[in-house]
Amino acid sequence: MTDARLDRLPRHVAIIMDGNGRWAKRRGQPRHAGHRAGVESVRDVVEACADKGIEVLTLFAFSSENWRRPKPEVKLLMELFMLVLKRETRRLDTDNVRLRIIGDRLAFPDKLQKRIRDAEALTATNDGMVLQIAANYGGRWDIAEATRRIAARVAAGELDAAACNEQTVAEHLSFAGLPDVDLFIRTGGEQRLSNFVLWQAAYAELYFSDLLWPDFDARALETAFTDFAARERRFGKTTEQLKGSDEDQGLPG
Repeated sequence: MTDARLDRLPRHVAIIMDGNGRWAKRRGQPRHAGHRAGVESVRDVVEACADKGIEVLTLFAFSSENWRRPKPEVKLLMELFMLVLKRETRRLDTDNVRLRIIGDRLAFPDKLQKRIRDAEALTATNDGMVLQIAANYGGRWDIAEATRRIAARVAAGELDAAACNEQTVAEHLSFAGLPDVDLFIRTGGEQRLSNFVLWQAAYAELYFSDLLWPDFDARALETAFTDFAARERRFGKTTEQLKGSDEDQGLPG
């Protein structure tokens, strides 16, 4: 009998797309060539996740720390972001994917901010997979912003401070209304969260791939899903408790 766990997929996948620069360097190419190659992997992974029925895919495109990179590279990344939004949004709309951009947009040029708004508006009524692009985003920034908004509502008498709890915080984060991250993937061989989904990945399964992002494709994603399906997710319970739940539902232990 086939183990039912092999059919279990994550609802929410979050990916740090690392390794574009190293991919280009190994080929004797400028870093921007790696970023452009990485766009192809984005398209491949988005399509694969949508085909699998993944509810939410969150991609870490540009962190709040990335502003420290050389100015020419930052400028190119902004231009590439503009180009990808222009080129890919209609494809996402056709595929019934809803696009959300999370992060501090105010640091972006006005033209890019408008393109973000237009892209989100075009896909706003789609009810398929949610594609979140984290741009100028940081996990600590997200939590700090949520705390600031909660404090403002408490000061205005809209919230009772004594009643604030984890759910209150979650409702004020950028990810509000979405399931927590089930599978966290990082490519490029590094093994750290890098200030990404600090709150939302509390019980996420971590998967680190040595593949550089431009080499990460649908097949590599399938390998990550297979690894995820084989893991035992206890959420604080014991293995025996989980086996009991499986037996109650008629699932093999």
